[in-house]
Amino acid sequence: MLSLKRKTPPAEQPAAAPPAPDQPQQAAPAAPAAAPPAGSITTSIRSQGATPVAAPTRDEQRAAEVNKQFQEAKGRLHRKLIERLNLANLEKDSPEHREQVRAVLKDLCEQEESLLDYRSIQRLVDEVHNEVFGLGPLEELLRDPAISEIMVNGPKQVYVERGGGLTLTNITFRDNDHLLQIIDRIVSRIGRRCDETSPLVDARLPDGSRVNAVIPPIALDGPSVSIRRFGKKRITIEDYLNFKSIVPEMVEFLAACVKAKLNILVVGGTGSGKTVLLNNLSGFIPASERVITIEDAAELALQQPHIVRLETRPPNIEGRGEITTRDLVKNSLRMRPERIIVGEVRGAEALDMLQAMNTGHEGSMTTLHANSPRDAIARLETLIMMAGIELPIKAMRAQIASAIDLIVQQARLQGGARKVVKITEVQGMEGDMITTQDLFAYEQQGVDGGGRAYGRFICAGLRPKNLERLASHGVALDPEMFQRRALLLDSEMSRA
Repeated sequence: MLSLKRKTPPAEQPAAAPPAPDQPQQAAPAAPAAAPPAGSITTSIRSQGATPVAAPTRDEQRAAEVNKQFQEAKGRLHRKLIERLNLANLEKDSPEHREQVRAVLKDLCEQEESLLDYRSIQRLVDEVHNEVFGLGPLEELLRDPAISEIMVNGPKQVYVERGGGLTLTNITFRDNDHLLQIIDRIVSRIGRRCDETSPLVDARLPDGSRVNAVIPPIALDGPSVSIRRFGKKRITIEDYLNFKSIVPEMVEFLAACVKAKLNILVVGGTGSGKTVLLNNLSGFIPASERVITIEDAAELALQQPHIVRLETRPPNIEGRGEITTRDLVKNSLRMRPERIIVGEVRGAEALDMLQAMNTGHEGSMTTLHANSPRDAIARLETLIMMAGIELPIKAMRAQIASAIDLIVQQARLQGGARKVVKITEVQGMEGDMITTQDLFAYEQQGVDGGGRAYGRFICAGLRPKNLERLASHGVALDPEMFQRRALLLDSEMSRA
């Protein structure tokens, strides 16, 4: 371990003076506490009537001192490495160069032998190696397959999501500048930037994980980074079934709808798994079809051979050169697509997407933030208005009813479980209203002792209007599968 110097305890502060004789005395006054130094944090908190901040324990002081000495040794080692090697000429993906740097680091650590034991040396070598070839402190978290999300709230606070729950880690960055260097390393790989003139950025990691970064002056407490991970092993439909996120009858129906070229809208809240579900639905697209994908940050991983992937581009430092989702949707219509898949519609591109669905590009799919299928229709109306074209409300709804055939809702329930909670069919117009019917649903019945939601999947007992269309595309379904019944009981009793 690092060597430590025992600090002498601070001298006790003199007791507070008693009140002056002319001041009123309170009954049974408490013993006077030691007065904190003027201007201290404790003084400020007490003046506001809050609970005083507890002083750090001896173990906490010792741990802080150990960490401080370790970070100082890490900084010295990094500087010595820069002096010995030309890091700019190193190939990040070269195993030979990685081993060369590791050997040099171990050699340099011998100079720190009086301060470090073997375990500390290994940790020091690993962390500096990650600073040179990876994303610094984040590398340890990115190697953990159980972590689904990483949230960095400034240099000294990093949370992760495991199994649906948030946990504070002991990972820290040196300071704001250190965190900014890691952000720049992430975004520069895909030709983007994050600075004071453009303090918001969306990016992705080589494994497809989505990254959002916000830096000062927008982020008041230091740079903030959110990483939504897509693990090395992609979640498949089989995983959905094993996790009880969906049932076989729903999978069979969705696969038939994709093959029959129904237009599908996947909706849900933030972190509900819309993109993963869209990725799995696209797996049912026949390999012979030409598919164009449009995304803000490329996340979809379609397995078909005939794929064209398009990605939006932010404006440059002069405010020029921006390519929006709407631009790409318009351009994709000239690229002879058989299907268009938009990662998410969140603006005026909704109108262009609906028009594409209505003009021969059947089987297209996209995602939308909404809490229910009915809310999704209302939000689509709002997004269409953002296009700046004044359409009568009836004409707007007629466009939606004609374009969208199916709405699939996925939700993140209490306890972190993600489930497909509704499959809703858009039936058409009745007067000025769009009519829908729920074909499948998940009914939450309660929360178990572990804080996880439980319930059951049901079939609503309604026959889809598109059964004949499915049959005409060679994917006929037995009408008996839509009889009203419970499909899977996920109750507390059945899981006990």
